[in-house]
Amino acid sequence: MLDYGTLRVIWWALLGVLLVGFAMFDGFDLGAAMLHPFVARKDIERRVVINAIGPVWEGNQVWFILGGGAIFAAWPPLYSASFSGFYLAMLLVLIGFILRPVSIVFRGKMDNPRWRAAWDWIFFVSGVLPSLLFGVAFGNVLLGVPFHFAAGLRFTYEGDLLGLLRPFPLLCGAISVSMLLMQGSAWLAGKGEGEVAARAARIGALAALTLVALFLAAGLWIAVGVDGYRIDSVVDPAGPSNPFGKQVTRGAGDWLLNYARHPLSILAPAAGLVGGLIAAVALAAGAKRVALLASSVATAGVVTTAGFSMFPFLLPSSSHPNESLTVWDASSSQPTLGLMLAAALFFLPIVLAYTSWVYYVLRGPVTETAIERGDHSYY
Repeated sequence: MLDYGTLRVIWWALLGVLLVGFAMFDGFDLGAAMLHPFVARKDIERRVVINAIGPVWEGNQVWFILGGGAIFAAWPPLYSASFSGFYLAMLLVLIGFILRPVSIVFRGKMDNPRWRAAWDWIFFVSGVLPSLLFGVAFGNVLLGVPFHFAAGLRFTYEGDLLGLLRPFPLLCGAISVSMLLMQGSAWLAGKGEGEVAARAARIGALAALTLVALFLAAGLWIAVGVDGYRIDSVVDPAGPSNPFGKQVTRGAGDWLLNYARHPLSILAPAAGLVGGLIAAVALAAGAKRVALLASSVATAGVVTTAGFSMFPFLLPSSSHPNESLTVWDASSSQPTLGLMLAAALFFLPIVLAYTSWVYYVLRGPVTETAIERGDHSYY
């Protein structure tokens, strides 16, 4: 069996892979929902947008389920703290996830323009709500969340929903929205046709440039205006999971220390910036495959930048920094991590294989003609 410290790092990396997978795959579903009212002006065009994600959106949410399951099993204190502290925000995210399939199915139940228009806007909300709140959540994690542990490691959260809506988290929310708009645009530019694809490409190019600008602004803000966290005591990577066994201090620019210690980690923000610029150019030029690839690279870069910046922290505490949760003190036991790793190495390739097969079978654009001819088999 691998040593405890190595298993912890592997599961930190696997959690990152699952979050990146969710952002890339379910990201274009959320982006398409946000774009829906703006790229589709006729009912047949709206059906093109919906059917561009219709066969895959449900499978794409597997990444979200796997991510939540990994947190629950590999990082129980993190699961307890984040899902309790962000309870109302998570509830709003789940409402968004519920509204998406409901709006997709219900809009076609009546051939009434007002009925369909109402569900189209609900579909739009189902994309905006999770996209914004995921970014806000990441922003709050970077700032630190007000929590501590009472006797018996009983978690106590000291904030509220409105307290999450601070300026920096809202900037991160805007980054998330622009990033997923870019990803959704790149997908629709390739899966749509005619005016739908053209409008998506125009909006996507603007979203990609907005992402680059906001990402740079957030980096500057983190460098000079956000107190990062660092561990000042000696920590045993293979020690017991005990959040009380360390000394943590805060300081401006401390989130940038990892880039000095591990220079290769600079590739993450570089991927976010360069990928976003290439996606903007590719969308404007009509290079659809390049646009989707570059957009996916940019999305992966943005998500991994947060992870590399914070390592080894998982959830810093702004009120009691010494009780922050880290990779070294918030994991399950060594046997649990080892058993789960064996399961992940078996099942994750299966998920990747059937996902690849589904996308291969369903390759090609969704056309208005196909929807009109096969009306019974389309949303």
